[in-house]
Amino acid sequence: MKNWDVFISYLRLPVFMRLLIIGTIMIVIFGTLIHFVEPATFRHVFDGIWWAIVTAATIGYGDMVPKTVAGKIVAISLILLGTGVITTYFATLSAAAVAKESALSNGQLRYMQKGHIIIVGWNERAREVIAKLSEYTPPVRCVIIDATLNELPVPFKNVHFIKGNPSYDDVLHKANATEAQMILITANQHKSEADADKDSILTLLAVKGIHPSIYAIVEILTEQNVNNAKRAGADEVIQTNLLASFTMANSLQSPGVSKAIIELLHQLHGKKLQLIAAEGPLIGKTFLESSEMLLDKRMILIGVMREEEGYINPSPHFLIEKGDRLFVITP
Repeated sequence: MKNWDVFISYLRLPVFMRLLIIGTIMIVIFGTLIHFVEPATFRHVFDGIWWAIVTAATIGYGDMVPKTVAGKIVAISLILLGTGVITTYFATLSAAAVAKESALSNGQLRYMQKGHIIIVGWNERAREVIAKLSEYTPPVRCVIIDATLNELPVPFKNVHFIKGNPSYDDVLHKANATEAQMILITANQHKSEADADKDSILTLLAVKGIHPSIYAIVEILTEQNVNNAKRAGADEVIQTNLLASFTMANSLQSPGVSKAIIELLHQLHGKKLQLIAAEGPLIGKTFLESSEMLLDKRMILIGVMREEEGYINPSPHFLIEKGDRLFVITP
C-alpha cells in the first residue's frame, strides 16, 4: 500500500520532473553497470556515471569508451534508452518554458508576489499611472486586470497582466488580490458613464469581499454614484469628470490655467504632493504658524483636510486640530 502511494505521488509530479527522475535513475544504473563490466576502464562508479551522462546527452567526449563486447552492449543499450529519455526531458522542459511565457503574455499566469498594486482597466490613464510608478526606485510592482486585452500592453518588468473580468473571484485570486497593498479601479471607457460606475462599484465590492483591508481608489464619473462607491468601501474616490470640468472652467476664466496646472503636476511628480498627519507641536497652532514651522523642513503647506472637508489656503488664524491631515508639497 505504501509503494502504491509513492507511485501515485510520482504520477502527480509534472512531466519534466518524472523524466528527470527516470533519467537520473537510468544514468546511475548504467554508470554503475559499466563500472562492474569494465573495471579497468571505469575504475570508479563516478567514472561510469560521467560516461553515462556524456553518452546519453550525445556529447561523447571519447575520454572513456568501452573496450569489451559486454561494455559495448551496455553502451548500445544506454544510447537506445537513455538518449530518448534525455532528449524528451529537454524537449518537455523547453515546451514548459514556452507555455509559461505564453501564459504570462496572455494574462493566464497567476501572480505570486505580495504587496503589489492592482490596476483595473486598461486605458491611457492606466498607462500613464504605470509609467510614473515604473520611474520610482525601486519600481512599484503592478498587476493589470482587463478583459479586453489579449497580451501584456507595456514592456515594463514590474508589470504583470491578468486577463478577465475583475469582478470575478477567480480573476482576483489570479492577481493575488488577498496579498495586494492597494487597488486602483479605473472607469470602463467602452461603456456609458452610469454603466461604467456600476462596473467599478461591482469590482470594488468583489475585491473588498476577499480583502476587506485593501486600500481601494475608485474612479467615478457621475456625482450620483460617489456615495454608492463610499458605501461599497472605497477609501478614496476620484471624480475625473469633476477635475476636468474644474480645469476647463478655470481656463475659460483665466486662459492658460490648464497649462500651468499640467506643468505643476509634472514638477510634483515623485511623491512630492502629500497628505501628512498633523501631530506633535503642530496641534493647536494656527495655519500661519504651522506654515512657518513646515517651511523650516522645506515643506509648503497648501491646505488642511478635516475628516471629509478640505480647506485650501484658509485664514492665517485657522487652528490645526488633532486628526487633521495637512496638504503639503515636500522637497
